[in-house]
Amino acid sequence: MRRGIQEGNMVQCEMCGTETASPNRVKIEGLNSMSVTSVPNSGPRSKPTRDRPRRRRSIPRAVRVRRVRAAPQHHGQHRWWGSRRDIYDEMDEIAPDYDERIRNARESAGLTQDELAKQLNEKASLMRKLEHGETLPSDDVREKIERGLDISLTTSGGSDETDWESDDATGGYTLGDVVERNDS
Repeated sequence: MRRGIQEGNMVQCEMCGTETASPNRVKIEGLNSMSVTSVPNSGPRSKPTRDRPRRRRSIPRAVRVRRVRAAPQHHGQHRWWGSRRDIYDEMDEIAPDYDERIRNARESAGLTQDELAKQLNEKASLMRKLEHGETLPSDDVREKIERGLDISLTTSGGSDETDWESDDATGGYTLGDVVERNDS
């Protein structure tokens, strides 16, 4: 056994995806990761870790008690501890072409930026910045624009997952697939 890896077990390099039986622990921008020696400039090597985990200090069994919380009785309601969801997956996102949508809708309504700003009770400079894509609209400004121009500035969240292409034959993703490296 070497560094907690049993014979026959292969570990995948977190930078390039190569399988190896003897990876090196390296520190890359503060992150400890496993890397093969062929990855250039992968960072300084970390201190070797222990093969065995540290032992817990000896506490009499009578004192080592786990507290178990009883599940609340919710008849027919959702459980509060149910499946974890990412709230950002369910939120609507500002469309990447929001500036064009605002400009096209304003022009088709026959309004100038100043007239639209007065109609929405917002500053004309904010309308200019929004139409040039220099700033994102806050939620309340977005709602005013959507109501005033009868357009939608959002795209629904959750369905747009980023697809990463991996160079690895196994199809798994590595840090090297995602991170841009600045090799000099």
